[in-house]
Amino acid sequence: MATGQTNSLLEGGFNMRMFGKSLSEYIEFQKVILGLIIVVGVVRLALSLAGVSVGIAQWFSITGALVFGAVYYGVRVPTRGFGGYKHLLPLSVIQNLLAQVIVIAAIALAIFTGTDNIYSIPEYSGGSDGKNWGHVAGHVFIAGIVLSLAGWLISAGVMFVTKKVAPGTRGGRAAVAGA
Repeated sequence: MATGQTNSLLEGGFNMRMFGKSLSEYIEFQKVILGLIIVVGVVRLALSLAGVSVGIAQWFSITGALVFGAVYYGVRVPTRGFGGYKHLLPLSVIQNLLAQVIVIAAIALAIFTGTDNIYSIPEYSGGSDGKNWGHVAGHVFIAGIVLSLAGWLISAGVMFVTKKVAPGTRGGRAAVAGA
């Protein structure tokens, strides 16, 4: 195969587009939130492994960071002209995927070391020992889907309100005033 053919295959294979935007465009748009999720998830785990009380470590909440991201996207997507409701779904999936990777890695760490951390203790694993592959599967299949859709719903609700009240957005005051 000629070099030009190989390059075009690689470009086509790795240049995945969702709703007209590349994966890199989505990641660039949400890089601050993705950084927040990483910091919160790692700090939470590090505090837990360092023996800090659960009461302190729980203040670093990946779920809280996910909700913050969902609200942020609901405001920023329409005000920055990034897209519409459909563009919120990949943003939600990407941020949730990152969060689940962190949580699953922490659960796997607990399984392999036999030592609980904040992600495997009963308080955060459905009331039972969270050092098991069933807990991991729950994060892959249930949390992965449910939290992505919940994040999209939150973002969509916030976007709906934002479009009604924010100047310069379709349906907002500026759009109506300019009509």
